[in-house]
Amino acid sequence: MFPMIGVTIPMDLSKNCNSAKREIVPILAVIGTSGSGKTTLIECIVKNLTDRGLRVGTVKHVHHHGFTIDTEGKDTWRHSKAGARVVICVSPNEMVKIRHRLSPHDNDLGSALNSVREDNLDLLILEGFRSEVSGNERIQKIVVAKDEKSLQKVLENVKSPLLAISGPVANGTDLKLDKGVPLIDIPRNREQLIQRIFNAFML
Repeated sequence: MFPMIGVTIPMDLSKNCNSAKREIVPILAVIGTSGSGKTTLIECIVKNLTDRGLRVGTVKHVHHHGFTIDTEGKDTWRHSKAGARVVICVSPNEMVKIRHRLSPHDNDLGSALNSVREDNLDLLILEGFRSEVSGNERIQKIVVAKDEKSLQKVLENVKSPLLAISGPVANGTDLKLDKGVPLIDIPRNREQLIQRIFNAFML
């Protein structure tokens, strides 16, 4: 399912991207402990891929109970309190969809993935969702870690395919890994990581 190695990155992919709607959006999961640099890595990947003309989406897992993107007292909040299951807010620059949970499992990863089906993405990047994706052998993963101890903790439950290991642990370490998984220091070896993403997903 996740493809051949050896694809060369064109400098400008906007001419090469398939404009037809994808049946299945490829998924890349960035996993690691809190404060390991997941968001910084995702920023780097998104910028480099979108600069090459790709359409990239992200899904961020928020652990905090009680988190809401809405603001108490605002119109959208009032719509929700009145019972609206879905509230869509449209402004000149953005459109936001707020979907409220009907049960504890209503807004799981599957629901998030279903919500991006119509966005015609070339790649969807997940931040977090470690327990949901670590054992999934169909999802490419990048593990981000601060140090060897936290890396070993994350790797305990991670199944292939593992695209790379990054974060502070990759900066000047002599750590040796099995299975040919590279340690990639960002930003120094950013292009190596982008190349591996292109190769893995045949972008």
